[in-house]
Amino acid sequence: MYGCLQLIHNYTILNIRQIYLNIAFSGNPRYLLIASLGNLTPIHGPSEDCLFTEHYIGHYRRKLVISNENDYIEERVTTAVLLAAGTGTRLQPLTLNSPKCMTMVNETSILERLISSLNQHGFKRLVVVTGHLESCIRRYLGNRAGNMKIEYVFSPLYKTTNNIYSLWMARKIINEPFLLIESDLVFDPFLLCNMLYPDRIAVARVQPWLHGSAVTINQFNMVDAFHNDTINLPGEIRYKTVNIYSLSLSSWNRVVETLNKYVLAGEVNSYYEAVFGRMVAEKRLSFQAVFFDGNPWYEIDTLEDLASAERLFPSKFCEAIPFQHIHTGSLINTNLHAGKTTCNGNNHGEF
Repeated sequence: MYGCLQLIHNYTILNIRQIYLNIAFSGNPRYLLIASLGNLTPIHGPSEDCLFTEHYIGHYRRKLVISNENDYIEERVTTAVLLAAGTGTRLQPLTLNSPKCMTMVNETSILERLISSLNQHGFKRLVVVTGHLESCIRRYLGNRAGNMKIEYVFSPLYKTTNNIYSLWMARKIINEPFLLIESDLVFDPFLLCNMLYPDRIAVARVQPWLHGSAVTINQFNMVDAFHNDTINLPGEIRYKTVNIYSLSLSSWNRVVETLNKYVLAGEVNSYYEAVFGRMVAEKRLSFQAVFFDGNPWYEIDTLEDLASAERLFPSKFCEAIPFQHIHTGSLINTNLHAGKTTCNGNNHGEF
């Protein structure tokens, strides 16, 4: 705690007047801190697993992170990229007339849950890569959701390409650190707390029902290799990728260079994990593992997955305090309303 307080003190000397701080203790923060300069007060809040305090830096509103472990300051991620172009054929007939991200998990869609989570964590911008039935997503989200500005990129080849192409489509609109997320995930909003910093990967211990790409990590919780399956070889432990990543701008620029090579070579039916895995092997990309064990999450690809997810996630979900409503010395709890999401329903542009 002293290291964090000392850093805050140093910045008050430099007349920094507002900082969003996420003070991480061994990757497991425990208190919501609302502070004024020179007066830090721990408060048990609805989101006690995330730590934030608010001040102003000149005329600019910035998000910074203080790491107690390394004593350095790092800008936190406030932009997200959602890949939502796929046709979701394995979820038919539900996806015949509605995008996969608008599939209802009990009474709340995948997309609504995601938007709520991003708003809770103070995200300011969401870029949605669309394809299948994109008008449904546009009508539902509009141009703003809570405090987030919504922008769209249409992938015209969505029927014949995979997510590597969807990610490549975002190359011209993203010029900042961002959170990459897929449109078939439901998860406890708390799990994003430690994904708010660049160059991280969400992973979970392999379970019998988990398949697909996996990673191995070293003693420093850094990814040392990507793998195409979750089967452990002798002497190794593989972790399932949750398909949530955060990327710094420098990492993203290197990823775009490699994506360009894949697309120009016609390899548009691959997964972007092929790019990440190649770059990790070549020491051109690094990810710190963030473990999603202990709180519910589920990837919904099939009707069986949907049934399992509905057993994990209730029809009415409780939301933690949205961080954009945290002000110095006070808490404002703004409840977001859950609504039905259908292609022909109302436009819930604001939550």
